[in-house]
Order: sequence, then C-alpha cells, then structure tokens
Amino acid sequence: MTGKFITLEGPEGSGKTTVSKELVKILNEAGYKVLLTREPGGVDIAEQIRNVILDKKNTKMDARTEALLYAAARRQHLVEKVLPALKEGYIVLCDRFVDSSLAYQGVARNLGIDEVYNMNLFAINDVMPDKTLFFDIDYKKGLERIKVNQRETNRLDLEKSDFHKNVYEGYLTICKQYSDRIVKINADQKVEDVVQDALKEIKKIL
Repeated sequence: MTGKFITLEGPEGSGKTTVSKELVKILNEAGYKVLLTREPGGVDIAEQIRNVILDKKNTKMDARTEALLYAAARRQHLVEKVLPALKEGYIVLCDRFVDSSLAYQGVARNLGIDEVYNMNLFAINDVMPDKTLFFDIDYKKGLERIKVNQRETNRLDLEKSDFHKNVYEGYLTICKQYSDRIVKINADQKVEDVVQDALKEIKKIL
C-alpha cells in the first residue's frame, strides 16, 4: 500500500507546527498511520544542515549556497524518512518541502523559481506531494505571532520586512502556478478552525 504525501507551507508564524500536531492526533484517532516530519531536518544529517542554515551567526551566507544546502538536506530526508514511510502506507505530513525553496530562495532571494526548482531536481527525483496546504496569513501578522508567542528566533526571522513580504508574494505566485496541488487554508482564524479546514482538504485524498 502506498501512503499519502502531504506538505504544509506558509510564511513565518503561520501556525503550521501547531496545526500539524493537532492533525496527527485526529488522524491517529481515526485509525491512520501518520508520520509528522519537517524540513530542513527530519534525519540526523539534515538536522545538522538545518542548524547551519538557521544559525543567526551565518548572516553572510549567499543565496545559492543556502538553496543548495536546503536541497541536500531535502534529498537525505526524502530517501531516509519520507519514501520508506510512504511505502509502508503512512500519511506523511511534512512541515515544508520544495515550495519553501521556491518562495524563499527563488523569489525572496531573487534566484528565480525555475532556477531553484532545477537545483532541486536531484533532491526530489520527481517526488511531489499529493497535496500541499498553504497556511495563508499576512506576513506581518505572522511575525507578530512569533513575538507574542516568544518563539526562539532564527536567521530567517531576523530578515527585514521586505524579505518576508517577498516570501509571502512568492507563495501566492506558486499557489497559482501549482493550483492543482496547492490549497489555501485561512490561517488567520482560531486554531481549531484552521485544523478543521486543513482536515477537510486532507480527507479529500484519503
């Protein structure tokens, strides 16, 4: 049996992490086998790469290096964790995947969506999500949430407002480009409502 690969995307502070944990609980209670994982990270090597990418000290990292590090972590994570789980029939919920690179490095870092996608071809090897949920919230509100919740900030959180604006606009472009796969979820509402909206979309492919 082949599982389902579902990715969660959104700007900083969109609530993906909180919602994903609730989705796991609900799906497990319904009898589904669920794996919750994240990018960059998920496996040892990818977690080490994550630490490098998000380290606040690495302010001089150039965009191409950043994109390649994400791709390397993605490949390792996919091979070691995601694909084996899918073969075993799991629903894999992944916090970020290739769309993040398209938005962050492709648009916000000005490398270009096509350029970054091509850089990731070796990493994804034609593996794309069955469904992508984009947690849609204004980037300013997302950043405010981070401050209010006192979440530990990383290198990306410290970027200027224009960067986060470009990330958000990049996501909107990607949503249009891959509208057959990406579904917008209104993330600017109560958590329980976001969870139910996300669950409704997930059930469509189960």
